[in-house]
Amino acid sequence: MTTLLEDTKEKEKFKRLHNVIDAYKDKPGALIPVMNEAQEIFGYLPFEVQKEISEGLNVPLTEVYGIATFYSRFTLHPSGKYRIGVCLGTACYVKGSALILDKIKEKLGIDVNETTPDGKFSIDSTRCLGCCGLSPVMMINNEVYGKLSPDSVDKILEKYK
Repeated sequence: MTTLLEDTKEKEKFKRLHNVIDAYKDKPGALIPVMNEAQEIFGYLPFEVQKEISEGLNVPLTEVYGIATFYSRFTLHPSGKYRIGVCLGTACYVKGSALILDKIKEKLGIDVNETTPDGKFSIDSTRCLGCCGLSPVMMINNEVYGKLSPDSVDKILEKYK
């Protein structure tokens, strides 16, 4: 199995990452801006990318990983073309968002933090989307869907297939 570093398609991305690291290398507070740019370049932060950032900025790999897993902006897995975020905050949860999430998982055949084999959909659970008055709520990319029921899931997903 080839690693990202050996994949010729990915070499150009790593070249761009090294340019970003070089640009930030001696600046205080460089880690998060470099991670942001790496996320933009790769679409996610796999181990090989985290390792390059760690070595390039001379920060512990555990620090890179800690930030990557703490902030919801970062992901360790490739995302689908359509990122589905289901709110599991209190207002949404009380109004049945767990049932919405279960229906989406069943319909797509994947779990939270997974991507469909065709790369079309990925599912994230979120804590609050700031739309409590519309609960339960989900987002697909930047489109908000509110006042959901499990029955509404099929129709919404059809728009993206």
